Amino acid sequence: MRRIIDDTDSGLEALLGETVTFFCLNYIYTGKLVGVNDKFVLLEEPKIVYETGPFGEKQWKDAQALPHELYVMLSAVESFGLVK
Repeated sequence: MRRIIDDTDSGLEALLGETVTFFCLNYIYTGKLVGVNDKFVLLEEPKIVYETGPFGEKQWKDAQALPHELYVMLSAVESFGLVK
């Protein structure tokens, strides 16, 4: 049995407009999710997280703002969600 979910009420499309965190192969990226397709996502006001600190805290311990929008390849994403 295989269950396939294919709707815009779940997954990345449901998070458009939210601040989303992506745990990738080497880095953690966070920012406002403004674009999604089958290959990448687009983040506005992105940050790269070098040190998380405790996950119960409201802010990352060390998150550096990036100067422009950022495209993150979905092939590098291990997990994502509304973390902070």
